Amino acid sequence: MINKRRAKNGEPPLDIAAIPLDDKKSFDMLQRSETTAVFQLESRGMKDLIKRLQPDCFEDMIALVALFRPGPLQSGMVDNFIDRKHGREEISYPDVQWQHESLKPVLEPTYGIILYQEQVMQIAQVLSGYTLGGADMLRRAMGKKKPEEMAKQRSVFAEGAEKNGINAELAMKIFDLVEKFAGYGFNKSHSAAYALVSYQTLWLKAHYPAEFMAAVMTADMDNTEKVVGLVDECWRMGLKILPPDINSGLYHFHVNDDGEIVYGIGAIKGVGEGPIEAIIEARNKGGYFRELFDLCAPYRHQKVEPSRAGKTDHVRGV
Repeated sequence: MINKRRAKNGEPPLDIAAIPLDDKKSFDMLQRSETTAVFQLESRGMKDLIKRLQPDCFEDMIALVALFRPGPLQSGMVDNFIDRKHGREEISYPDVQWQHESLKPVLEPTYGIILYQEQVMQIAQVLSGYTLGGADMLRRAMGKKKPEEMAKQRSVFAEGAEKNGINAELAMKIFDLVEKFAGYGFNKSHSAAYALVSYQTLWLKAHYPAEFMAAVMTADMDNTEKVVGLVDECWRMGLKILPPDINSGLYHFHVNDDGEIVYGIGAIKGVGEGPIEAIIEARNKGGYFRELFDLCAPYRHQKVEPSRAGKTDHVRGV
């Protein structure tokens, strides 16, 4: 639908992979929590978190996905993250009392909070000279919390930090902080992948609202309750939805030349795809249905209920 509209405007097909990741219109919509039908961002709890966090960049969206989990929500990490972002809490790397400037590049994207598993590995590499493989072993050990393995890793971490000229007490305090947050850490690559799809759907909703909502309602046509909620969202967005119409409707939801959403006839309970496609084929061949006989005559062998949901309102005599 979007590319059809773009073609009419003389524009090339949309390349969703090429959209800018700093679109103001999209982030304005996000900060208003207008995220119904947006991937990963439409639950009530997520909308509440968005209102508190007020994400204003893609890096914040990656963090948003990672933060909306039971561990971070229950640990107080979410509150710290939000307070640091909005200047209500001092940003430190990672703690006001125990921090090291070499960790700033690692933790700056998350305001000094250890949020991702990758950050656990990077801290070990930066402070204690871990190899990438060794850092991954540390991450796994912290996840399993086996005492003997953690004792071994603590020793390796301390030795590496000493070789790098880092104060022993500081190194152990940072190790303790890393161990504490490692249990809540989320894989950043996974979070980034989710956030990218979230952003792309958000961008589509912001820039092509009618086409986006028509596509979403088509995807959920079998769920009447979901469609009703999406129709409410369309009205909230100021979009016009035309009722089912035998002369202009299709099986799925679509957008007409006036930018109005035409209700998908297939979303009406009890109306099968076969009869609808047959009606559309007859309409394409013979033009609009003018009266009830036009609709019924060719399909006496099929059970068709043309007056359901008002879809024959524009047919004379019905």
